[in-house]
Amino acid sequence: MGDTDTAAGGPAGGRDRDDDGRARNARPRDGLGRPLPYGSAGVERQPEGIVRTPEETVAEARALLAAGKPFHAHEVFEDAWKSGPEHERALWRGMAQLAVGLTHSARGNTTGGARLLRRGAGAVEAWASGPGEDRPYGVDLAGLADWARELAGRVEHGTDPVDAAAEAPRLGG
Repeated sequence: MGDTDTAAGGPAGGRDRDDDGRARNARPRDGLGRPLPYGSAGVERQPEGIVRTPEETVAEARALLAAGKPFHAHEVFEDAWKSGPEHERALWRGMAQLAVGLTHSARGNTTGGARLLRRGAGAVEAWASGPGEDRPYGVDLAGLADWARELAGRVEHGTDPVDAAAEAPRLGG
């Protein structure tokens, strides 16, 4: 991942760059995706741009959610959203919004968390309105939308961040 100015602890030239020269933050991240100082021990990041089957996407995201890593699950869904067939992009985008909504809720961002949970719930619900599309890849979209709206209500009225692993949807399977 690009050159690093070890004396300053940050990137040489002021911006992190990947091997192709694109801007990419190389700071380590915690389990909820928050950047940590350079040189800190963070959790392993999800590789970006991985093309998975839908079943692999759901299985990988399920494991990450169960481990309390909704930010990382969001990245898995984002890969599916960006690389999947056009007719499924709204589904994966909605799933990514749900995962990042849980991320914000766990970070204590009640407004952003609740908003993204509701937006994701609406997206997966809208996608499921097509014939035979209510349980794609074994995921109960109606149940997922209900989970998201219920959590959004609790997040708005709570005072503490939620436990990402305890509150994560199980995605079936």
